[in-house]
Amino acid sequence: MSRIRPRSTFRTTALAGTAVLTAALTACSGGGSGASTTAGQDGKAKPETRISVNLTGKQAKAGEPVRVTLAEGRLTQVTVTDSKGARLDGKVAADGKSWTSARKAAPGTGYTIEARDENGGTAKADFATAAPEKVNKLTLAPGKNTTVGIAQPLSIVFDHPVKNKAEVEKALKVTTSNNTEGSWGWMEDWSGKDRVDWRPKEYWKPGTKVTLNAQLNGVDSGADGGWFVRDYQTGFTIGRNQVVKVDLDNHRLKLMRDGQLVKDLPMSGGTPGGEKASWRGRTVLMSKEGTINMRSETVGLGDAYDKMVDFSMRLTWSGMYAHAAPWNAQYMGNANRSSGCIGMNDADAKWVYGEVQVGDPFEVTGEDAKGTQALNNGYGEWNLSWEDWRAKSALR
Repeated sequence: MSRIRPRSTFRTTALAGTAVLTAALTACSGGGSGASTTAGQDGKAKPETRISVNLTGKQAKAGEPVRVTLAEGRLTQVTVTDSKGARLDGKVAADGKSWTSARKAAPGTGYTIEARDENGGTAKADFATAAPEKVNKLTLAPGKNTTVGIAQPLSIVFDHPVKNKAEVEKALKVTTSNNTEGSWGWMEDWSGKDRVDWRPKEYWKPGTKVTLNAQLNGVDSGADGGWFVRDYQTGFTIGRNQVVKVDLDNHRLKLMRDGQLVKDLPMSGGTPGGEKASWRGRTVLMSKEGTINMRSETVGLGDAYDKMVDFSMRLTWSGMYAHAAPWNAQYMGNANRSSGCIGMNDADAKWVYGEVQVGDPFEVTGEDAKGTQALNNGYGEWNLSWEDWRAKSALR
């Protein structure tokens, strides 16, 4: 063990895997190794304070809580500060002998520890964790401080594989302004990457404020995934209560707001009987993309079309949109003859585009479909029952 004399510098010594520090409580000290005493205010000899830290040196293992242990007496306060000035919160044990951080030590980070005991003695220590060989990052949706529709999930796509799904999920804290019930669910994203979404049990209530605090700094993704080296935070608000109902069999699109019909429009869906048919199910408006170039080869339909398309509203990753389709005007309201999208005339598509919000549900029904939208093809989680969705959590 090493000792810290009053008003002198300190040093740490590795001993059986821990750093051991001794701090003199008063200006008067003496004694031998491991049994030094100091004189307290009452004149009686008191043993010097000794603390040990489970992480030591400059290449300490990341991903573990910081534990500070006191040899004698009781700890009253421990402060652990990282090299960026952020603190690791923690708690002193009931017996006062130890303190454990609530968060884990992050890779590639230096830490300074200051401990105080019941007699006013103090001690300091420091260590640094080894730099990560690989860093994992993520992409969040929806965007921060946005207003979205009642079906919008909170979605996270990771750059690298996540094998430690339960540990990662524990670090993802969702809070809502009205205690909305919801659950995380894991899947492989359309891109092939790991993805986890948080979906409420039912559609969101308008006005709900949602916050994600992803306390990932110091969490290991697992094999081939790397470490997270920062926390993430985002928040969004739920907007109007509106649902777009698409009836493929009757070729109608209805916008419902607060349960009341706003407008009933003619449309033409995908040609039934093959790959050009539309998907059915409860999907979510992913983005409003305006005028875009749509090419059939990008969705596996050869050279069937190459068009600039107005008022484009994306519903799936596989290329299903609602949009203006004036070239199909003769079929609107009476037949499905598109290449998979929900087509409207220019005026109606413009009106719908102006009214809908990203995150609005599009509830597509009818037999003229090629099946139900897949879970990862956009936001397909609303096609699962609540119990089936909850079963996709790594903590179930």
